[in-house]
Amino acid sequence: MTRLAGEPTGWHRGVELKSEREIAVMRQAGRIVALAIGEMQAKLKPGITGRQLDAIAEKVIAQNKAEAAFRGYAGPYPYPFVTTISINEQLVHSLPTKREIRAGDLVSLDCGVRYQGFYADMAVSVGVGRCSSDVEHLLAVTAQALQAGIKQFLPGQRVGDVSAAIQNHVEASGYYLAEGYTGHGIGRHMHEDPSIPNVGQAGTGRLLRVGLVAAIEPMVMVGTSQTMTQPDEWTVVSADGSLACHFEHTVALLPSGPEVLTKV
Repeated sequence: MTRLAGEPTGWHRGVELKSEREIAVMRQAGRIVALAIGEMQAKLKPGITGRQLDAIAEKVIAQNKAEAAFRGYAGPYPYPFVTTISINEQLVHSLPTKREIRAGDLVSLDCGVRYQGFYADMAVSVGVGRCSSDVEHLLAVTAQALQAGIKQFLPGQRVGDVSAAIQNHVEASGYYLAEGYTGHGIGRHMHEDPSIPNVGQAGTGRLLRVGLVAAIEPMVMVGTSQTMTQPDEWTVVSADGSLACHFEHTVALLPSGPEVLTKV
């Protein structure tokens, strides 16, 4: 779950570097959220609804003795679901609905958990059934942008190096990054310092140090960098109705480099 840059609600100020023990707990949290995302992906076929996918994630989280991090999250009103399920022009924070998912849809699955006091956050985007080349290309570019950012998440680098790597890859492909929405530190709180923007200048920003854990999450749209919030006050969509895509991993900075925690 991303945050709008500068928005104070729910954001814990101050960088908290994690110990090896704390990262070990977050590794377990990451495994659980990856299991939940994986189970949703396995069931993501034409005819299923966002509500049904949300129930699948809720069951996996409960079976692994974790808590759903999104439910109750502060916003215009407490977030009522376990996941956000964004479809086509929906970018982030989309409430799961009873609308049946169709072949050709681009679906973004975002989920977070709290386990033994620590959070993990993950998102993937998937094309359902046979998809257009436009959907496939957007998916590939956004996933590649996430990997480009993770490769710059190294001791001695700066936040701007991560941001610039993401921005350069996305813009070289002719797409747009959602203005204002950023990745974030994560640990005992869902959203911690530092903010990890998806646009920036290499060599600038906060120094990256061993023990930092962050959610890196490019949010990409086909036709614009501008977004709008729907009347439900949570769902964020591209302003021009163009396709939107979102990938996210929780990543720990170790002496040897980045480790993706949100994996099985």
